[in-house]
Amino acid sequence: MNISNHFENYFKGVSETLQKLDIQSIESVVDDLLSCREKGAFIYIFGNGGSAANASHIAGDFLKGISYGLEKRFKIICLNDNIAGTTAITNDLSYDEVFVEQLKTFLSPNDLVIGISGSGNSENVVRALEYAKSRHAKTIAMCGFKGGRAKEIADSALLVPVNDMEITEDIHIIIFHAIKQKIIRKLKGENYSMGSNYDNRVKD
Repeated sequence: MNISNHFENYFKGVSETLQKLDIQSIESVVDDLLSCREKGAFIYIFGNGGSAANASHIAGDFLKGISYGLEKRFKIICLNDNIAGTTAITNDLSYDEVFVEQLKTFLSPNDLVIGISGSGNSENVVRALEYAKSRHAKTIAMCGFKGGRAKEIADSALLVPVNDMEITEDIHIIIFHAIKQKIIRKLKGENYSMGSNYDNRVKD
């Protein structure tokens, strides 16, 4: 395979996988997020590796990109962003408990918990979803491949149906960027210009 064929095949894989997404499940997540905001409840999101980076990115989008200018804002916390807390838990207890221990401190029944795992089988994500369910919080799994245990545990799933970790991670952030724009238009008007979020404020 030459270099150009590699890139053509990769981007073709992304495009074909996007066509297979369950749009209704994405719409359902939009409703869950808006409901959480309306109740003044918290959203907790987390993952490992590339999924941790996506979780942090998504939390940032909700804190600023979506909430800017709103009287009622989204309350969102990314559980993999507290380096001191996560390393203390993993060092003293177990990496499997890194998200559960934080949820034990913060979680309330009206909250929304989003666990991201490409395989759907990351033990710390699975345990956190199980705990959240036991506390009667709403749970969403973001996963790829066949969804793994996370898909079976969570109330709903955003499944990227492809056996490729990189494409899964790519599409997870694409999904949430689409969700971001959908929510902005719901809250700020269907004709709202996405450029309005950045005019006169972009620093990079």
